[in-house]
Parts: sequence; C-alpha cells; structure tokens
Amino acid sequence: MKWRQLWPEARERKFRQAAFAYVHVAILYEAAAYAMMGAGLLPDRFGPPVIFLVLGAGFAAIIVWALYALQNVWVARVVWAVHGLRLPALIRGAFFVTAPAALPPSFYLTAIVVVVVNLWMLARAGWDL
Repeated sequence: MKWRQLWPEARERKFRQAAFAYVHVAILYEAAAYAMMGAGLLPDRFGPPVIFLVLGAGFAAIIVWALYALQNVWVARVVWAVHGLRLPALIRGAFFVTAPAALPPSFYLTAIVVVVVNLWMLARAGWDL
C-alpha cells in the first residue's frame, strides 16, 4: 500500500490546510483541557490529567504530521469520522442542558463551530471537495 501519493498542487494544498486546521483544533482542545484541569473539572480516576494532556498533544502531533506529510486520503477520512463523533456530546451540552452544568452552553457552541470547520477542511482533503 502506498502511503504518500503525489497529488496536483491544489489537492496538496487541501491536505496542508487540513493539517493546519487540525493544529488549531488541537491547540484549542489542549488549552481548554488545561484550563479545566486548573479549575478541577477533569476527573482523575484514570490517572493524573496531565498524562492525558501530554498524550493528547502527542496524538495531535501524529495526526498533523500524517495529514501534512503523508497526504493519504484514508488518514483524512478516518480522522474526519472520529472527529465527527464529538458532535453528539457537544450538541447535548449546547442545546439540551437539564441541570446546572459546570460548563456554560457557549463552551459547547464554540466547540461545535470549531469541529464543523475542521470536518469541512478534512473532507476537502479526504474527498477532494
């Protein structure tokens, strides 16, 4: 299986743009998790939250590298599908709050916008839209 394909310049640009969009998503998620950790909102039942911050940063770096360097459509498509799985929880937090929540609905609304923009950029790379 060939991982790195040679694409026309326009398609390569879409992969690079998807990689940079994902960098910004990762920065936002890491910053939010760091702020939540400082406020005591992250559980520690699976270990110290800082471990998951480091693992998340490492995983994000791998995804950015794969989008930027490999430019494989299946990488973009799998990341698109997995990233899309975040939407139901975000929609629930933004629109279906039934009890006082630790995070305001605006937090979830902002995340929805960020996720949808990232999905758009990944779709452009993965399906050449």
